[in-house]
Amino acid sequence: MSLPSNPMIDLFREQILRAAKISTPLSIQGGGTKSWYGNHNTFAKLDTRIYSGILEYQPEELVITACAGTPLKEIEAALAEKNQILAFEPPHFGDLATFGGAIAAGLAGPGRISAGNLRDFVLGTRIMDGKGQDLSFGGKVMKNVAGYDVSRLLPGSLGTLGLLLEASVKVLPKPAATATLRCQIPQTHAHTLLNEWAGQPLPLSASCWIGAVDSQDCGELTIRLSGAIAAVRAAIPLMSASINLKELDPSAAEAFWLNLREQKLEIFTNLGADETLYRVALPAACGPLHLPSMSNEIVLEWHGQERWWKGPSDDATFTTIKKISQANGGHALRFRQGSNVDSTHERFTKLSEQAQSQALEAVQARLRAAFDPAGVFATNRLP
Repeated sequence: MSLPSNPMIDLFREQILRAAKISTPLSIQGGGTKSWYGNHNTFAKLDTRIYSGILEYQPEELVITACAGTPLKEIEAALAEKNQILAFEPPHFGDLATFGGAIAAGLAGPGRISAGNLRDFVLGTRIMDGKGQDLSFGGKVMKNVAGYDVSRLLPGSLGTLGLLLEASVKVLPKPAATATLRCQIPQTHAHTLLNEWAGQPLPLSASCWIGAVDSQDCGELTIRLSGAIAAVRAAIPLMSASINLKELDPSAAEAFWLNLREQKLEIFTNLGADETLYRVALPAACGPLHLPSMSNEIVLEWHGQERWWKGPSDDATFTTIKKISQANGGHALRFRQGSNVDSTHERFTKLSEQAQSQALEAVQARLRAAFDPAGVFATNRLP
């Protein structure tokens, strides 16, 4: 079935075919709020914001479909009117963030640990490949998303597979009740409690521990409960039985989780000019790690499965972090770079560097060759 034509989509096709003809890659960009994320590139920009708008919203079906250039805040405002949310809480990193940019970056906020990753919510997509072909994958309901679904490959691809035109994502009702609790506790104890709580039928929707790398020092543990009113109220005394948890004022709690999602907490904002903010993803069972030459302060999210450190930007430090992460079943990323840091540094743990993902490198190469034989989207933002 042919897809409806649109002057903006025709313009995208012209840009893509022109780039293919002269063998010059295009860097896909929306509001530019995540232009710093991924490997550095200086290629010409293909601006998605000319194709904007919510195409279909079915609150009763928990699905919204929108153009890639639609402002993310417009999506969230429409959902809020129906008391619904993007449960994976994508970070904006600026007022100009777009729907397509959020999907291409594949980043999720504090709610990822309970709701799932952004990729889990993508039902269908419309894309344009490097040959100018207008293609549609997936659907608008979960039962249509089965087998090898190209739509699930786009989150986190940073625009290196194709141009996302439209997407349908699953949304969820806003929880009836939320409560945020906080206490001072050592990192090791926080790990133990969070893993215990995660295995129980508790409405634990997010967690964050901020403190010193030394696992014996106390830090600040903040947890969020979300769900039915009765479930949230019943969980508070149960979880407070062994530690001195105090409930935060709702406005202070909302500000904390927003600032965590947007990385506006002090540990993120005071990145030195010669420093790098490292992100490490680890299995739930992994306890405290000690990384040499790193800042004494650490942030743990997702019950310890996502960790943030600041430290030197040199390749030797990154190699050490990657080795320690891989030895514990995880991977590392140079997430943000200080203003004096060489922008050409490789930012990711490559597929070829991990035994469990080496075979995927060949699959990735075949996919890129199939979707983009002329290398229109070969910006190297993602290795």
